[in-house]
Parts: sequence; C-alpha cells; structure tokens
Amino acid sequence: MKKSYKIEVDCANCANLMEEAAKKTNGVKNAIVNFMTQKMEVEFSDTVDINSVMREVIKNCKKVEDDCEIYI
Repeated sequence: MKKSYKIEVDCANCANLMEEAAKKTNGVKNAIVNFMTQKMEVEFSDTVDINSVMREVIKNCKKVEDDCEIYI
C-alpha cells in the first residue's frame, strides 16, 4: 500500500536524508521525498500497521533532520 504525506523540510539535501532514513525503516518497501512539492510517498510492506511504521519513520527522519515535519 502507498500513502502520501505532507511534509515540511528546509532544503533538498535534507529531503534526501529524510528519504534515506524512511527507506531504512522496518515495514517500508520504498519512500520518495519531493522537496519541491513538500510531499513524501511511502510504500508499506503488506502486513504492517501503517500508523506504527509512520511513527518510526518520523523518529528516524528527526534523527537526520530534527526540524522536519511529517503530517500523518
């Protein structure tokens, strides 16, 4: 399943760091962060709880870019 989320990120490099952090999160098949549109698209593994995975995605993204926002 794929879902799209509104984000706030300050620069393209930070968006790339967030994308890599999201991709490394358990339960995420793929993630794409678009700095220009301020959106993150996340593809989840089939049998995961999306809300739990997104909480982990947020934690991981905050580790690389502490002032980023992901609206779930």
